Amino acid sequence: MSEFSYRNGILHAENVALSEIAAAVGTPFYCYASAALQSQYLALQNALAKFDPLICFAVKANSNQAVIRTFGDLGAGADVVSEGELRRALAAGIAPDRIIFSGVGKTGDEMRAALELGIHQINVESVPELELLSEVAVAAGRVAPVALRVNPDVDANTHEKITTGKKENKFGIGLDGAPAAFARTAALPGIEPVSVAVHIGSQLTDLAPFRAAFATVADLADSLRAQGIGIEHLDLGGGLGILYDDETPPPIDAYADVVRETVGGRGYRLSFEPGRLLAGDAGVMVSRVIYVKDGQDRRFVILDAAMNDLIRPAMYGAHHHIQPVAEPAPDAPLGTADVVGPVCESGDTFARQRALPPLVTGDLVAFKSAGAYGAVMASTYNSRPLVPEIMVNGDRWAVVRARQTLDELLGQDRLADWQADADDSGMAMRAGG
Repeated sequence: MSEFSYRNGILHAENVALSEIAAAVGTPFYCYASAALQSQYLALQNALAKFDPLICFAVKANSNQAVIRTFGDLGAGADVVSEGELRRALAAGIAPDRIIFSGVGKTGDEMRAALELGIHQINVESVPELELLSEVAVAAGRVAPVALRVNPDVDANTHEKITTGKKENKFGIGLDGAPAAFARTAALPGIEPVSVAVHIGSQLTDLAPFRAAFATVADLADSLRAQGIGIEHLDLGGGLGILYDDETPPPIDAYADVVRETVGGRGYRLSFEPGRLLAGDAGVMVSRVIYVKDGQDRRFVILDAAMNDLIRPAMYGAHHHIQPVAEPAPDAPLGTADVVGPVCESGDTFARQRALPPLVTGDLVAFKSAGAYGAVMASTYNSRPLVPEIMVNGDRWAVVRARQTLDELLGQDRLADWQADADDSGMAMRAGG
């Protein structure tokens, strides 16, 4: 993406040198380009404009409030899957009536919070969840606007851990049970059925699964309308992929054509919940080389970033392009190396036998396409503090999440009151009270 390019021999985010940020905040860190976030959202918005949709950014992809606010300022809503994400969206300025609450395991407390706020829609994924929502809504004196998420048993042809629309996946209600579930929805107090929802997975690079899923839910919605169930909306989820390695993601306009062909002209309001598509290419993770180690049969480039900072390669076998922040010479020789982190796991490997220009201790490298499912999935494994996040806007940059300190990390622990030198805040529980 053009927002990350070499200028005068140094990789920049928009007009800011990544080396400048590294000198100020240390490494590793995440950096997001405002222009990339904005341009990707506007491209999707323009492609879908004829449908006048509600586009809700999937907060699970990147929950930094500065990122959410960037999309909100362009008119986006938010798709959330926990009360924590709901609170983040609100804190970032997203109006409650532009928030959709998804997820397979909402608690009664989360339902109550959503209803009290008056959010746009709650996506329900099972009959037991529907019945609990009815109880919560009645007790709160509210009516819950509900979409039932349907599982169309469509193979998204993506990684098994991020496919969500097959019958063996935990998500949604099967097509065979959908009519009865909607009838139950219409009969329950405190529930208003307004939408059919579908989301078949993430990082799709083939439009055929979208076409099959969208046509299926549109036909279902038509049949429900014929039965007198007032379906007004179709929630078509997200999932359109981006380029990580050698994929060929379809153009956004081609995706919009599939929407038009399958659900256009049927009289439904549409909502979408993209995440990776909007944020993935808008972020990089920058790390510094600690050592270059010649092993028994290969070279290792050991970085100060680890799997706890960017877990996608370890969890999914995911590919991220890795490039030096200092531009290599055009004739720089390439050599193969495993790029690894310092965590005490062999799985702490970002790339195996990757062809790279020469790297030495102290060099900076950038992981491309790290704006989605990067910092948001980070942990403090090995007692490694969470790394900072940076937002760039033209020639300006700001820390939008500070680096966690070791004192902050250790300060979350408490000794039990029976342990020597336990502080006053230690708490103990005894059996039977």
